[in-house]
Amino acid sequence: MIVRTLAEAEASDRRVTSENWESVRLLLKDDNMGFSFHITTIFEGADFEMHYKNHLESVFCMSGEGEVETLADGKVYPIKPGTIYILDKHDKHILRATKEMKMACVFNPPVTGKEVHDESGAYPLEAEAIVD
Repeated sequence: MIVRTLAEAEASDRRVTSENWESVRLLLKDDNMGFSFHITTIFEGADFEMHYKNHLESVFCMSGEGEVETLADGKVYPIKPGTIYILDKHDKHILRATKEMKMACVFNPPVTGKEVHDESGAYPLEAEAIVD
């Protein structure tokens, strides 16, 4: 059995920050579960493009407000507490936060915890470099 607390993970190298978000990676590839699980905060005013070419992601909004736009068709979907969006086709998308959003995220395949978004907004399939 694996037992962790969010507070413990926040105080470790499982907490990764960016200019638009902060992610606490509670479950990673080396936990051998076949997926990773993160609690991610999207900062108010964030507006950025992502494209997970190598991962599928499900995102559940626990608090805050914003929207996600799929770039293939230009559709915009509101996000509020209780909303889940699933990037089941490696969807290129823009995420916007009008109020800081707290999200529960699942990645398949799991991330290692060292990933950072590349210039296209994707995570590499395997990360070797440690996040600064």
